[in-house]
Amino acid sequence: MSAGGTSRRSAGGPDPAQPHGRADLHVHTLASDGVDGIEAILDYAVARTDLDVLGIADHERIDAAVSARALARERGLRIEIVVGEEVTTRDGHLLALFVEERLRPFRSMRTTIGEIHEQGGIAIPAHPLFPYPLCAQGWTLRRLLAAGDPRVRPDALEAFNPTTFGRLVHERVGLFAAAHGVATIGSSDAHAADAIGTGFTTFPGRTADDVRRAILDGTTGWEGSFHRTAAQLPTFGRQLRKYGRDLRAEVGGRVRRDGTGRDLGYPGGRFRPPGTGETAGVVRPREDVS
Repeated sequence: MSAGGTSRRSAGGPDPAQPHGRADLHVHTLASDGVDGIEAILDYAVARTDLDVLGIADHERIDAAVSARALARERGLRIEIVVGEEVTTRDGHLLALFVEERLRPFRSMRTTIGEIHEQGGIAIPAHPLFPYPLCAQGWTLRRLLAAGDPRVRPDALEAFNPTTFGRLVHERVGLFAAAHGVATIGSSDAHAADAIGTGFTTFPGRTADDVRRAILDGTTGWEGSFHRTAAQLPTFGRQLRKYGRDLRAEVGGRVRRDGTGRDLGYPGGRFRPPGTGETAGVVRPREDVS
């Protein structure tokens, strides 16, 4: 997937004339609705981008991100992997970054942000202000920001997202963030490897710890280019074919009773350990008490 049009850049962030890091913190894999596995994603990010940090944030799961981090470390890759998850809340999608446990979906954004912070993670509403149920709206964000409670305050807003969700509202998100003193990031929201880096966050430093610190300190910026009209259609086609393969693989594994299922896009990702399902090794959080 390629980007088109004029490149955009935030007004703030590190001085572009000075050395700074680049992080794309919103990337999907085969484990959710992406069309490439972690090896293709790592290969592309290392060979075709100048990113320092890559955040894998599949919908409702972290297993592929954990596997990608382990593989990047094992291979000594120059790029650092942040484990993340794009959580579906009742108030819109929420990026949970720097987490080690899966977050349960379909609760309030307030509750989910609180749990992310309890893990020591970073909470960022994804593609906010777009008039769609999967996007956090202004009244939700204002309520969280006005609460005066750092435990439920979003750490940043995704001000640049090159998809349809982000194209129409990115200027409004930037103004909203500035008015409320919230940091901003840019991301690709990539569902295919070749979209990685079409949007990214700039920050002082080069490491994952540096980008985390920059978000909390409000010293991030962003850059990116919106996708050309209809440029996402080939990825949509690949997604539809993937869903067909996934269904056949899940049904086939159950018929054969051989412990296999759909390809989750990482080593061993076709096998289902007995009694654990697709979230093997992931600790379930406590029940919602809000």
